[in-house]
Amino acid sequence: MHFPARVTLIEVGPRDGWQAESILISTPDKIALIDGLSASGLRAIQVTSFVSPVRVPQMADAEAVCAGIARRPGVEYSGLALNLRGVERAAGARLDKVDISSSASDTHSRRNTGMGLEDAAREVHAMAARARALGLRVRAGVQCAFGCAYEGGVDPQRVLNLLRGLVACEVEEVLLADSTGMANPAQISRMLEAALPILGEIPLVLHLHDTRGMGLANVMAALEQGVSRFDTAFGGLGGCPFIPGASGNIATEDTLHMLAEMQIATGVRLAAVAAVSARMALLLGRALPGKRNHLALQPEAP
Repeated sequence: MHFPARVTLIEVGPRDGWQAESILISTPDKIALIDGLSASGLRAIQVTSFVSPVRVPQMADAEAVCAGIARRPGVEYSGLALNLRGVERAAGARLDKVDISSSASDTHSRRNTGMGLEDAAREVHAMAARARALGLRVRAGVQCAFGCAYEGGVDPQRVLNLLRGLVACEVEEVLLADSTGMANPAQISRMLEAALPILGEIPLVLHLHDTRGMGLANVMAALEQGVSRFDTAFGGLGGCPFIPGASGNIATEDTLHMLAEMQIATGVRLAAVAAVSARMALLLGRALPGKRNHLALQPEAP
């Protein structure tokens, strides 16, 4: 097997992790936690989403969080947007990149954005153009790329057609999201074999959930295909509030531990991320689902 020598982890806990929490986290706590992640060696952090505070109250302080965090050189700060107004808010918050997407599931698309597949795809194209005009880099993705909690299986050809549309948008990065945690390693391999030739030189990111305990197995399947960029969430936080049962993302610490054991470089200090998770657990008053969070209590290897 030939694996990438280096892997980039995109930390999405401050967005995907916090949006699923019913306990409102204060703006100062969010800023301190993001600053802790920035200091860990992570090179990309999704810090918030620019969405309706009525639908996602946890993200009501998006601009305040962006204004308060310490922008560490070499770290890319991004935010998620669901519409043109969200893109404009991301630019106003001086982020480096905006994350946009449409779903391969019509039911999920309507519940998440209020739009059907065709309207959502057109909106993504308009959002990409607006982001470029505002000087933002763009990561565009396909949600529910491996299955949908509402509809079950998703036609892979629909996913591939959406990818072709994203390539035409001339985005900097493309994402495939296992939004409902339904993917398995064989499915990951088949999809990547078909998708990577479509993308050409455009980097691919995988956003994987561990809903059914197959998150890291799916990472392995992707590594075997040469994929080297993955979304992860500190402590294993996360889940979409508009998808039943779509629990946490793959934990940043667990992924770091596996990659270190495989001698794949990341440049991220596991114990520093685990320390952020430990603080998060205290704020929430419960243990987080990640398996390696306890490493915050152990000395780092020299």
